[in-house]
Amino acid sequence: MRRVRLDRIDQRILHDLQDNGRITNVELARRVGISAPPCLRRVRALERAGYVRGYHAEIEPRALGYNVIVFAQVGLSSQAEHDLQAFEQMVRQWPEVRECYMLAGETDFLLKIVAEDWDTYQAFLTSKLTPAPNVTHVKSALSIRTSKCEPGVPIHVDGEAPSNGEDRRPVERLGDIRGAGLHAEK
Repeated sequence: MRRVRLDRIDQRILHDLQDNGRITNVELARRVGISAPPCLRRVRALERAGYVRGYHAEIEPRALGYNVIVFAQVGLSSQAEHDLQAFEQMVRQWPEVRECYMLAGETDFLLKIVAEDWDTYQAFLTSKLTPAPNVTHVKSALSIRTSKCEPGVPIHVDGEAPSNGEDRRPVERLGDIRGAGLHAEK
């Protein structure tokens, strides 16, 4: 991905989209201080540049019967690239695994797994995860509660103090608002 410098308007667009992916283009444009057509062009340019990977709804797991979240630390017998990729491909096929991270250190992978209850997780553990090829050990940690779950990354808007998500002052117009607002750097 080529390096792109974002101006304040692009930063604010990303900040507000991450906060509310269902915001209308008209409201987003109002918040960033530009009219709707250039705002939409900027959003599309940010999507094309890979800054926005997609939009999704945040579903309450308990409402659908998923009452247990487990973090499983998985160790493999081989860390050869083809074995790592084979494990990752297998994990992608398991819908109960919601997140998978390859780690440095004693644990090779950290999995976030949802289940209806502890027995359902244990069945997944003993029928799928533990007997999987190349898996040598699994250490499970049951989540008691989620204290913070904030998607995305912190987005600082140049010239603004970090906010708690409630400060929606329009930003000063910078750059060419008729264009995409993205500037490639050499």
